[in-house]
Amino acid sequence: MKCVGLQYLEAIRNLKAQGFEPTRTIYISYVPDEEIGGVDGAGNFVSSEDFQKLNVGVTLDEGLASPSESYRVFNGERSPWWLKIKTTGPPGHGSKLYDNSAFENLMKSLESISKFREEQFNLVKNGLKAEGEVTSINGVYLKAGTPTPIGFVMNLQPSEAEAGFDVRIPPLGDIEDLQRRIDEEWAPASRNFTYSFAEKVFPRDKHGNPTVTAADDSNPWWGLLKDAVAKAGGKLNKVEIFPAATDSRYVRQEGIVAFGFSPMANTPVLLHDHNEFLNAEEYTKGIHVYEEIIKAYSSYAPDAASEAEL
Repeated sequence: MKCVGLQYLEAIRNLKAQGFEPTRTIYISYVPDEEIGGVDGAGNFVSSEDFQKLNVGVTLDEGLASPSESYRVFNGERSPWWLKIKTTGPPGHGSKLYDNSAFENLMKSLESISKFREEQFNLVKNGLKAEGEVTSINGVYLKAGTPTPIGFVMNLQPSEAEAGFDVRIPPLGDIEDLQRRIDEEWAPASRNFTYSFAEKVFPRDKHGNPTVTAADDSNPWWGLLKDAVAKAGGKLNKVEIFPAATDSRYVRQEGIVAFGFSPMANTPVLLHDHNEFLNAEEYTKGIHVYEEIIKAYSSYAPDAASEAEL
């Protein structure tokens, strides 16, 4: 998030100009590859000895825009399972009807996947769950057929068919059930399927707990965040699970407190869409919000003997 990265710098520059001196050390990290999983970016950094030496107590990362006057805040996120399924079957003439062709095998899986997707989406449509609380699955590619210079051979049934899906499982999602569906319904070996993952992140921390940061009175960082936003003249929406994935998952997997927050109110959600923008007035308001949050977080020291950093 370029706006967030710049707002951090603007806020710290303003605080330095005001003579503010933090109790804690404030670190800002800029790492690559978040859009392709962050393994070689935040993943490598968080697992490094350099990161461990920072003794991080709380982290902030990106959130989402909010069309209302209130800011959105996230205490967890769905984990990506980028699933690729591939099946084989006997090739044949395009006019022939026979069982267990590769395309037929794939179609059966697509029907099962579509039914599951509809069930999950209906929970959101009917207001029973938020988007970040259901398991989503969306097709991202299909690959089959015998190509020609101008298209595909239209009278030949292919011997292989493949599809890719972006699956996202929430922190409290049923991992075992999702794995069972893949093994038994979506890519069963009985229909000549194999499958692999371009990325598979388990929504659990290193202690086996769901990767969710507490957003209640048990977590002093939550109270500090709420009070700082209010002091800056802003309001927070109900805490949410981020529907996609961010680099926050790497620090949450270490058991570190992490909130996803971008001060972008009165702004349409155009993530990866055409003409994504942030109004200049909202951008400058967000700088002031970050000033208050950074002051509150970097001044918090309930126990000087066990201080951690921001």
